[in-house]
Amino acid sequence: MTVMTDRPHMLTEDFEAVARIAAREREGTRLEFIDGVIRSKAMPDGDHQMIIQWLTRIFLQHRPELWLHGGQGIKAQAYREGRAIPDAVLAPSKAFAGQGDWVDPAPILMAVEVTSWDSDTVRRDHVEKPRAYAETGIPVYLLIDRAKCEVSVYSQPNGQRYESIHIVPYGTDIALPDPVGITLQTEVLKDWVR
Repeated sequence: MTVMTDRPHMLTEDFEAVARIAAREREGTRLEFIDGVIRSKAMPDGDHQMIIQWLTRIFLQHRPELWLHGGQGIKAQAYREGRAIPDAVLAPSKAFAGQGDWVDPAPILMAVEVTSWDSDTVRRDHVEKPRAYAETGIPVYLLIDRAKCEVSVYSQPNGQRYESIHIVPYGTDIALPDPVGITLQTEVLKDWVR
């Protein structure tokens, strides 16, 4: 009897080469490699960008020693063989200086995803990304779900998943636990709903 095991579609180095070529050939192409599978990531729309801009202003006011790095590729998952492109990551401003396209995630305090309007956003942002970020050890994962009008804060990664998930509707304040340590007032998110 043959036992089937999960194998990646390709080696991580091969994925990185494909991602570089795709980005060079087609503007806006963003590829990720999670659980050994290549996925494309939708281009952000105007409201998506406004949400990232809103978060950037909050962190500049409350945590000026940090920066919300937009679209930074990171080495993800337990053994860093995955490659993810969060919408933003919160880390010290110079955390990724001198690194290439896919950076070491150790300095990241929080990963941020804002849902898109593509067909696999639920699987990607609610299932694959939280698992990958928890395996990576990123302390906080902030998910802003524009379809559900909810904000989710995942925290306490245990190496496989986040132990704590707190979900509130837009308009409700939500605490981002340490090491982030601020509270978001989410009423403004109602302005960026379709």
